Amino acid sequence: MTTYFLLGIVTVAALFYIFNVPLGVAAGPEKTRLNYLQERKEVIYENMRDLNFEYRAGKLSDEDYNSLKASMEEEAAAVLAEAARLQGASTPSISETKGVRA
Repeated sequence: MTTYFLLGIVTVAALFYIFNVPLGVAAGPEKTRLNYLQERKEVIYENMRDLNFEYRAGKLSDEDYNSLKASMEEEAAAVLAEAARLQGASTPSISETKGVRA
């Protein structure tokens, strides 16, 4: 009987240890679309560096390299355009700040 009791206590303690989430870990920083786009841009640039390395190492044919490079450049351009649009929307324009005095 005491063996089952001890097994129960150890099981409950193990489950508590596994599934308990500390308060500081529960809430992470809030991600914005602009942060996501910045991370995506970095990933695309890293992939482009890897693509260039593999092409220079002779692992890719000219056609494969050119098609992959073009698709990555298109994706990078789309990410950069959206990031610029979001940054432009978050900064006030000159006409909006004319009435405001410092």
